[in-house]
Amino acid sequence: MSVLIVTSEGDLVVDLHTDQCPRTTYNFLKLCKMKYYNGCLFHKVAKDFVAQTGDPTGTGAGGDSVYKFLHGDQARFFNDEIHPELRHSKIGTVAMASAGKNRNASQFYITLRDDVEYLDDKHTVFGVVAEGEGLDTLTKINESYVDADGRPFKDIRIKHTYVLYDPDDDPAELAELVPPNSPIGKLIDEIGEERLEDTWVPLDETVDPAQLEEMIRSKEAHTNAVILASIGDIPDAEVKPPDNVLFVCQLNPVTQDEDLYTIFSRFGTVTSAETIRDYKTGDSLCYAFVEFEAKEACERAHRDMNNCLIDDRRIQVDFSQSVSKLWRQFRQGTRNASKDGCFKGHAPDYQARDLDKGFEKKNKDRDYVLKDENTQRGGSNRRSYDLVFDEDGASAGNKQDRRNGDRRKAQKLGDWRSEVPHKRDRDRNNREKLHTSKEGGRRRDDHISYDRSSDRSYSRRNNLSLFPSLYIPPYIYI
Repeated sequence: MSVLIVTSEGDLVVDLHTDQCPRTTYNFLKLCKMKYYNGCLFHKVAKDFVAQTGDPTGTGAGGDSVYKFLHGDQARFFNDEIHPELRHSKIGTVAMASAGKNRNASQFYITLRDDVEYLDDKHTVFGVVAEGEGLDTLTKINESYVDADGRPFKDIRIKHTYVLYDPDDDPAELAELVPPNSPIGKLIDEIGEERLEDTWVPLDETVDPAQLEEMIRSKEAHTNAVILASIGDIPDAEVKPPDNVLFVCQLNPVTQDEDLYTIFSRFGTVTSAETIRDYKTGDSLCYAFVEFEAKEACERAHRDMNNCLIDDRRIQVDFSQSVSKLWRQFRQGTRNASKDGCFKGHAPDYQARDLDKGFEKKNKDRDYVLKDENTQRGGSNRRSYDLVFDEDGASAGNKQDRRNGDRRKAQKLGDWRSEVPHKRDRDRNNREKLHTSKEGGRRRDDHISYDRSSDRSYSRRNNLSLFPSLYIPPYIYI
């Protein structure tokens, strides 16, 4: 009694011990006829130990016996059939992977070396891989790369199972369980983590060396582009230089934009011809970018103008590898993509200009004013920024007038405070008023030594609560 197991790594022929383990071999043979094992993963491979399979879920926690399909859920597991003469002495020993004593279902394992004595008398041994008919397949399975849990990184599946001989007749219920066609590929019940499919083949086995080298270079170029995009050197990893722009170098410093426009326009419409210049001095850096309206004109110019003389200099012409003109599209979106940029300074909107030009206009209505310390505080000729905060956004001149008004108010308050009597005089007046109020119950208003108007004037000068919103600075600039 034998079964042929076709795996993604090769074929295995298993000879069954039907006389010693009738219930176990009956379960295995009928499940093979039901194509129950088709598509099952070898979900665990322990190097030089065992390879385990037979679980449709691919997790090692599932599987049902044929008795469940024939008699119901209560018959999912069946008892062990352990015999002392059946040992794990040879490589390729096939035994049941049980969930405990007398809890066998569908999972089984195959030993990957001789003398696995650790498993003796613990699991039901019901078969062995025939010599010369699958040992090389076991070697491939044993050498597969696995993770920390023993799951192969490349799926190893049972493709098909063929029963070569079955001594027992099939029950009537089994005919309904046998599918008309053998299942192929991944099972519907599989919930294990996805890995490389069993059909995956390394590229070096399917692609010629030249094509493989080109693919490796392409991947390396993409990796470098991702790095450049992450550090902000290019706008995007997938960006490509424009194919209608030429890069012209080794120019004579006297060559102007108009000269390039005149020379290159004979190949087609030139939309821009710009010599790159130092943004401070305006001196030519001896290279330029020429943009054409059509790609064909750019190709003709590259073919005919390379190594030509311009202003006694033999120039070099190549297709542009700069993506600086594309920054606008990535920063501002496609709505501004049609606007022409500029290659100067490697930014689309950069223009060389005098740094002091337009300075007064930029300073207008800002939250700071430039002061000359020599005129305001004395000292050297240094110039500094004096911060002035105002929620209304008024001009610097209005803010300065407001500050001067506050200073005048503070000065008047200081003059009023200088007229307030000394503390000793105020205490003496208070004692006199208290003494007068105690004599004969007289009214306080009739015996005050100063008039009421004077008292009111004094109160105004002495009571700071009359000016709750006025802030007195520690020092005042006049």
